[in-house]
Parts: sequence; C-alpha cells; structure tokens
Amino acid sequence: MNLPPALTAYRLLMRCASPLAVPLLMQRARTGKEDRERRNERLGRPTFPRPPGRLVWLHGASVGESLVLASLITEFAATHPELRFLVTTGTMTSARLMAKRLPAVARHQYLPIDTVTAVTGFLDYWKPDLAVFAESELWPNLVIETAQRGIPMALINARMNDRSLANWHKRPDSARYLLGCFDWIGAADSRTRDGLENLTGQAVTLAGNLKLEVRAEAPDPQALSQIRKQIGDRPVWLAASTHPGEEAIILYAHALTLKAHPDALLILAPRHPERGEEVARLIDKQGFRFARRSAGELPSAGQQIWLADTLGEMPLWYGAARLALIAGSLLPDIGGHNPIEASQAGAVVLSGEHTASFDDLYAVYRQHKAVITVNNAATIAAALEQVWSHRGPSIKAAKAAITEASGGAMATSLAALETLLEHGKGAEIAP
Repeated sequence: MNLPPALTAYRLLMRCASPLAVPLLMQRARTGKEDRERRNERLGRPTFPRPPGRLVWLHGASVGESLVLASLITEFAATHPELRFLVTTGTMTSARLMAKRLPAVARHQYLPIDTVTAVTGFLDYWKPDLAVFAESELWPNLVIETAQRGIPMALINARMNDRSLANWHKRPDSARYLLGCFDWIGAADSRTRDGLENLTGQAVTLAGNLKLEVRAEAPDPQALSQIRKQIGDRPVWLAASTHPGEEAIILYAHALTLKAHPDALLILAPRHPERGEEVARLIDKQGFRFARRSAGELPSAGQQIWLADTLGEMPLWYGAARLALIAGSLLPDIGGHNPIEASQAGAVVLSGEHTASFDDLYAVYRQHKAVITVNNAATIAAALEQVWSHRGPSIKAAKAAITEASGGAMATSLAALETLLEHGKGAEIAP
C-alpha cells in the first residue's frame, strides 16, 4: 500500500524538524520534563547492550500502560524464560515506575522521538523479534519503520473513545495505513473493536481490558499504618484524580457533608499534583482548614481536608479512605478514569456520569451494583451518607464486575503474541 499523502507530509516535516530535536530536549530537561542523563535514548542511541537471543519490545505511553506491560512480561516470561524484554515509555514517572516493577528479564529505555533518524537508530540497534504497542499511542514513523523491517507487530489493549475514533475518521487513509501495519489488534472493549473494524475493514479481536488483570500496587504498610492511626475513626472519603472545575463541586459536597458529620475528612488528590498550589488556594478561599501532603503534613483533628498533591501515592489514599469518588467524571470532555485500582484496594466506588473512556467497564459495574453514580454536590453528599450507613455497594460486587469485564484479556493477548513470535509477520490468528 502506498503511503497516504498526510503521512508522506508528516515524514517530510519530521525530517526537516530533526535539527531541532536536541535543543528541544535540552529545553524540556531544564523544565523537568526530560531525563537529562538519558537524553541519548530519546535520540535513538542505546545506553546498554542488547541482550543475546530473542527480544520482545513493548511500548506504552505512560504509567497505566507501563503497569499493563510489566504484568504481561511477568506472565510471558513464566512460560518463555529464554526471552528478553525491552520496554519503552515516554515519561519520567513511568521510567521510575518501571525501575521498581520490571522483572529481571526486562529493561527500560525512553521512546525515541518520532524522527526517522532516531527511530531507525533505535530499531537498527535493538532488532526486536516482536513489537507490542499498548492502547492508542501510535507514532507514525515508529509504526511505519517497524513494519518496513518485517517485524511482527501487535496492538494490545486498544482503547479509543468516541472522540478519538472520530479523529481517526477525519484521516481515514492514514488510519487504515497505520493500523494495517499490525498483524493483530486486541481491543479492550466492544466500542473500540467495532470502531476499528469499521475504520479499517480488518478483523479486530475483542480481547478484554488488560488493566483489569493488573494487580494494584500495595501501599507501603508502615506509611498506611501511620495514616490510619492519625485519622482514627473519622469518616473519610477520597476524591481521586480531580481536574479543574471538579474541585469546586467536591468542596461544596464536603461542606454539605460536614453539616451531618463535623469530623469528616476529605482526601483530595488532583490528577496532576503540580496543580497543588492552585487547588490549595481554592480550598483556602472557601474557608476550609487543611493539610498538604507535599509539605509533609498529616491532617490534625481540626483539619477538614488533606490535599494529596504528591505523585505515586494513590494506593495509600485508597487504603486510607476505603471510599473513593473517581473524578474526571463530573464534567464532560474528560472521559472519566479507571475504577479498578480503587476496587482492588477495597474502596467503594462513586463516579460521575461522564465516563466516555470507560463506558463498557462502568456498564458492568452498574449491572453488578458496584458503583453509585453522582452528578452534583448534593448527590455526592447523599452517596457518602449511604455508604457510611452501610447501604452502599459491596467490594464483593466490584470484584465480580472486574472478573466479568476482564474477559480473559491476558490469556487471549498472550496466545496471540506467542503465535506471532513463533510464526512471524502475517501469522494467522483467530479473532
């Protein structure tokens, strides 16, 4: 298939932009967005030797996908101990996570920037025997150059909401070309499967959501014990992964809750902790007494809110609260966030109505009565009262929902990857 004009133009543009790569990376490093010590990896230059034998390369955009890949590698390596694995991601947070979670048979590199020079340098050095992309981050040069080398390719846990599918439909020729590079696509949900089949005309497997089979990271037991001791028997709830505009609704809900429960504590965890100062000003403006985790503070008995403005501590907050509003769902155009980590930690789940990115999952949760849906401050306060009076969803119901929704995604995906690894590009895999 000839390269569509839009992709031809993209490749030309990226070739012209190549001289700007180093200055751009240096600027991003100065602002803390790039790892200065590992800049060469972003330019396609390796920082450790390729291991001998067959190498499986897996790519995920950031933290959520990284956890999926770490779990997949553990399962894959258990039946194929001779394999070695290379994981690429694009963020410093995911790199730190991979350092902790990857098994010994795997190593991490930063993803090369999407110039032909960086991508070819990366692929020519590592020479992977199988390329596995997670979810929806498809860099054109990376996909095209991988396919042109005859490397078997899989797209696992493919997940696209209505907006992203609509964007693909604006560039149908480019979408068909890039997605056609993959020998197997495993969709996380039926909407993605149907949308991709309609877009590409090729069979897509409804594999199920791999994120549902990733075991949540356990919180540090010492830290959790300290927090629980500090909180005592106060009624506690967590607003997890909040976005601008949602905090005002949540704070009003907490004000309503304090009327019935004067000792209630809200743990407020912004999706992006760098917004901590902004959220702190909002809390202060509304007259609440609060502590900030980023300042090393624990909430005293007289403080009504704990601003959890730190990275990587969500397991602690789920363990401390046992009741979580999964934000990103109170306002349109965000799409919601995954409730699985909360459920695995034993927290009861509340959610807003706007969950476009996880509609299939929340539908199963609702079928099992494993979630309370809220839409404003009053319904949030009412839901808190319902749960605290032991009339809310059960953890057992949430676990049943997770089991049903996963659909054996790990086993299905591993079987497809094994077939590709053994039989190479073009291997026939039953949908």
